[in-house]
Amino acid sequence: MPSRVARRQFMSGASGLAASLIASSSRAQARANPARGRVDLEGLVEELKRAGTGPDAQRAVRAVLERAVSDAASALLGALGEPREAGIHALHRAPELTILNVVWAPMMVLLPHNHKMWATIGIYTGREDNIFWQPAGLRVGAVGARSLSEREVLDLPDDAIHSVVNPIPRLTGAIHVYGGDFFAAPRSEWDSETLRERPWDIEAARRSFREAAQRFNCPVT
Repeated sequence: MPSRVARRQFMSGASGLAASLIASSSRAQARANPARGRVDLEGLVEELKRAGTGPDAQRAVRAVLERAVSDAASALLGALGEPREAGIHALHRAPELTILNVVWAPMMVLLPHNHKMWATIGIYTGREDNIFWQPAGLRVGAVGARSLSEREVLDLPDDAIHSVVNPIPRLTGAIHVYGGDFFAAPRSEWDSETLRERPWDIEAARRSFREAAQRFNCPVT
C-alpha cells in the first residue's frame, strides 16, 4: 500500500493539476468572452477592423462593441485604464475605418456636427448625452436626444447630425468606430449661438477638449 507520504504527495499533485486546469479554463473563457475577463485591446481593435470591413459592417461592429462594453468595469476599462486625459486618441485609422478612444472632459459640450459616414459608439465609463439635429433652412433644429451610460451602444447613420455633452463632473470614456477616415472627410459643424453651418475644424474640436479640461484641471492630449 502507498505510504502516507506518497498519498500526501499524490493529493498535492492532483490538487495542483486541478488548479492548473481551472486556471487554464478561466483564461480560455476570458479570451472567448471579454465580459468575463480583461479585454485584449490589440485583439479588440483587430476584431473591430475585421467587422468594419466586412458585409453589413455597422451591424457587425455593434455586436463587437456590445460584447466589449458589456462588463466595462472589469474588461474594457481594465485594458484601457481609468481615463486620466481628455482628448481624441486614435487606435486605428484607415480610409475605410477609424477607431477612436474618445475621452470627454467633465461637463464638456461639443457643437452640432456631422460625420458623412456611419458611426457606432460604446461607452465604457461615465455618460454621454447626444442631441440629434436636422436641417431647418439655413440652421439646424433639435429633433431628439439619447443618453448613453456605461455598457450602452449607439448607432448613427451616415447622415446624422448630433452634438455631445458629458453632463457629469468626471471624465467619460467611449470607443467610437467610424465607417471611413474620420480625420480626412470634409464635413460641417453648426455654430452654438446662431446654429448656422460652417466647415468642421478638427483643431477647434481639440480646443474644446483642452478648454473643458482646463476648467476642471484635467490633463488633456
